[in-house]
Amino acid sequence: MNKDIIKVKNIDKTFVTEKGQSIHALQGVSLEIRNNDFVCLVGPSGCGKSTLLRIIAGLERASAGTVVFQGQPVTKPDKRLGMVFQEYSLLPWRTVADNVALGLEFAKKPIRERRKVSKRFLDLVGLADFATSYPYELSGGMRQRVAIARALANDPDVLLMDEPFGALDAHTRILLQRELLRIWEANRKTIVFVTHSVDEAIYLADRIMVMSKGPGKIRDIININMARPRNRANPLYGQLSARILDMLEEEVQGDLPLLEQKVSNIV
Repeated sequence: MNKDIIKVKNIDKTFVTEKGQSIHALQGVSLEIRNNDFVCLVGPSGCGKSTLLRIIAGLERASAGTVVFQGQPVTKPDKRLGMVFQEYSLLPWRTVADNVALGLEFAKKPIRERRKVSKRFLDLVGLADFATSYPYELSGGMRQRVAIARALANDPDVLLMDEPFGALDAHTRILLQRELLRIWEANRKTIVFVTHSVDEAIYLADRIMVMSKGPGKIRDIININMARPRNRANPLYGQLSARILDMLEEEVQGDLPLLEQKVSNIV
């Protein structure tokens, strides 16, 4: 069994607005993420998925509770925790290759090493021919692949992805889902992936963590033991999708009784 690489313990998060209003975003969230795991977080809008991811990344402070990464508390950003956002966050004045090498430049790596690493990861995401292009010359899907290559170039132990395909059209999204799985198989990085799409979570994840409406809690952890590549026409795929969608509908309707967190296995 793979060793836990991240432990989230009783995380609470409350935001205070400029008008002094308190917004309780997360309540008592606890979960464990294993090394080489592919975990997806799904839940209703406003349930705190992205906030939880940012707390794991060290970009946001929890109001209570702890995140432990490789045995050490997370109190600030860590280069071993790579982040990919929905917005590509590429620098428009830098070439694709220079964008990929940005973190290496900050780390003061030699130019020769930066170029070598940048080329390696552009090859991995299929964009080697666009190394000298600029972000504005690429499609949305290509820009997101550059963002993934940039995160991988820093050699993180964990890749944290906040709805990275949310702004893409349906066809490009499916292509990048396949591409991400190929990259994951090649690198075996631990991935924590936030998505609104139940279909996307089932297609990608080893485990799906279903969150309740805000303040967000973990309602169910579903272990998916379906072989990859997963066939969306598989009746089990459809049954699982319907089950998760029913959970989310109950959350939105607000008629769900308070439940203990549970773990389900899908064979």
